[in-house]
Amino acid sequence: MMEPVEGAATFRVSGDAYGGFMGRYSEPLAEQFADWVGVCNGHRVLDVGCGPGALTGALVRRGAAVAACDPSPSFVEACAALHPAADVRAGQAEVIPFGDADFDMALAQLVLHFVTDPDKAVAELRRAVRPGGVVAACMWDFGEGMEMLRCFWDAALDVDPDAPDEGRTMRFGGEGEIAELFATVGLTDIEESTLEVTSTYRDVDELWSGFLAGIGPAGSYLIGLPDERRAAVRTALVQRLGTPQGEFTLRALARCARGTVEVTSNHHLEHQQRKDLA
Repeated sequence: MMEPVEGAATFRVSGDAYGGFMGRYSEPLAEQFADWVGVCNGHRVLDVGCGPGALTGALVRRGAAVAACDPSPSFVEACAALHPAADVRAGQAEVIPFGDADFDMALAQLVLHFVTDPDKAVAELRRAVRPGGVVAACMWDFGEGMEMLRCFWDAALDVDPDAPDEGRTMRFGGEGEIAELFATVGLTDIEESTLEVTSTYRDVDELWSGFLAGIGPAGSYLIGLPDERRAAVRTALVQRLGTPQGEFTLRALARCARGTVEVTSNHHLEHQQRKDLA
């Protein structure tokens, strides 16, 4: 089975663990993202970097014919179990395990900043979509919009100025960045927007337990700290949250873009040649 890329290695966890940490955001985001892209009954849609299946589920519920892939074996297993109607396979975004022009749409939710070669990944998304079809992606705005991660990294920086803040190390969370990437592979009619979701925690312990699960760059960084420094990060995080004594809500802003695979005479010729060779 294909091994996950380095960035994705921080997500070698169960679907349940991921759900408690990020799924509480990615699931409502998936509903908004699918609506914004315009997924409808009968569309053939590919979910690249599907994780345990947040977006896959949103697509299935809209009546789409869904395929999905992810480099994490545990996520592939979880997604396939949750959504048996979907064709879920192991595979990286840079080498999508589906054929040319197989889909009406190819979507990547919260994926692009974890791939080793974003240009190749987007070229693969484009390859998998028929002429006239849509490629779309969304990413958290790590700079200001994703409060859960922003508060964590600001707290970490209070304790360790060299902490690997995702706002500084991750691409595609800023305005225009996904659109610029899409333009490099020749997508046309590119549009951008933002999507916002929230999540409510019963207390700080619930939030903290998500980080302690070691998921993603934040969790991986935290569990690698000595106990004393880890405790200092928690103290700084509680202060940045305003020292909540009970329930509190955090917002998360995602930036998204979609583009169209241009219809050209060359596309039709190439597609026919591939069919003749098959």
